[in-house]
Amino acid sequence: MAVPGELEHAVMSILWSRPNALSVREVHDLLVVDRDLAYTTVMTVLDRLAKKGLATRNLDGRAWLYRPARTQVDEFSAAVIDTLAKLEPTARSQVLASVNAAFRQASAS
Repeated sequence: MAVPGELEHAVMSILWSRPNALSVREVHDLLVVDRDLAYTTVMTVLDRLAKKGLATRNLDGRAWLYRPARTQVDEFSAAVIDTLAKLEPTARSQVLASVNAAFRQASAS
């Protein structure tokens, strides 16, 4: 599984937040509210996300429309599973117990 950078994460957050596929222009317009980015930078990021399998794209006339390949929950779950799979079983159990305890404590607060 590919790990997205900060800009890729911002683009994916936009894609996850919208029910419909978005054009490069639409993603660019949403991103430039908070940062100064060239249209071509956003186009390149979306292209890379599609090549990494994190986004899908379909040609609509002359414009590519992008959407996430998986839901945000599925993507983050895959990242956690991939990370945990790298650990020995004992360490994996310790991490899961620690995470579970932290969430129980946060829920009790």
